[in-house]
Amino acid sequence: MQVLQVQLEVGPDPAEVGRARRWARSRLVGSGIRDDEPLAETLILLISELVTNAVVHTGCPAVLRMLFGLTGSAGAPGTVRVEVADASCRPPQQRHAAGEDTNGRGLELVDGLADRWGWQPEGAGKRIWCEVDRGAPLIQLPLHSGAQGTAPGAGDAGRDAYKASQAVTHLA
Repeated sequence: MQVLQVQLEVGPDPAEVGRARRWARSRLVGSGIRDDEPLAETLILLISELVTNAVVHTGCPAVLRMLFGLTGSAGAPGTVRVEVADASCRPPQQRHAAGEDTNGRGLELVDGLADRWGWQPEGAGKRIWCEVDRGAPLIQLPLHSGAQGTAPGAGDAGRDAYKASQAVTHLA
């Protein structure tokens, strides 16, 4: 089995999240995942959430890794794994945001969109990861009538999360 791994060092600044998304998009295209595929949008949202969590909740630099695997059956696409490692030993805490809360949905989104996710200690810090199976069916649903595609008061990550929660459903 062949595996391609790419990684990016991310500074402890929220502006780095946008840079990580742009970098990841270019790597997805380089791996054969078209920019307009629902899979690409799902992966970018997962990356955005994991990098945001690392930067905002730890205040430490992080390393974003993407691993693209191939199965043994005639090069059929396999699993894409996203990892974010940081220097904080504090475990991730999944929260349950209330209706008008502007944050607290990151790991809920990861749980809903990824086929698998988890975390593990790594050195003095931790690594949080998620996996999406490239062959798993994704369906695109239309936005609800009257939806604008942005949540009130949401920033870049919140707007992306709102769009994805309204537009893409992942069937496991």
